[in-house]
Amino acid sequence: MDALTLLHKRSSMGKLVEPAPSAEQLSAIYQAALRAPDHKELRPWRFIEFSGEGRERLGELFAEAEFQEDPSAGDEVLNSARKKPMRAPMVIAVIAKVTPELDKVPKMEQVISAGCAAHGILLAAHAQGLGAMWRSGKYAFDSVVRKGLSLSEDDEVVAFIYLGALGGRHKPVAEHSVADFVERWD
Repeated sequence: MDALTLLHKRSSMGKLVEPAPSAEQLSAIYQAALRAPDHKELRPWRFIEFSGEGRERLGELFAEAEFQEDPSAGDEVLNSARKKPMRAPMVIAVIAKVTPELDKVPKMEQVISAGCAAHGILLAAHAQGLGAMWRSGKYAFDSVVRKGLSLSEDDEVVAFIYLGALGGRHKPVAEHSVADFVERWD
């Protein structure tokens, strides 16, 4: 797949099935992530891979977050939280590993750099025929989840990227007019 086709045609895949990416595919995925723009070569990212029972542990963190938010949450709510990481054979948490108080590389730039690493993961997955979905939601900001992932105060969960084989077909990619998004100063 040529680079422009990849960039123009990548789309999120909500239905993901076994198998998880192979070791070779993961190596390519992480190599792509590590090519993200990185001012001062801080490498402001960290990746946590969840597969097998690791997804269940992540689901327990999500359920604990729900319970801490609402101690009267019923089994339906808690079980729904537990099942979220099971929607794909693998989940990768992309963490912005922030070095605070750098004059030339503010926190925002470091978080965006980690976001670019997450985008690299999506692109590399698509280039290899895998499906991927970038998810965040309230768990990315929850103190129970942050603690469970051993985040420092300045770190941020940028994404939970769900990965697997395609479990359905790709949705058609929406076409947009460039003119709707570009302002030109000639």
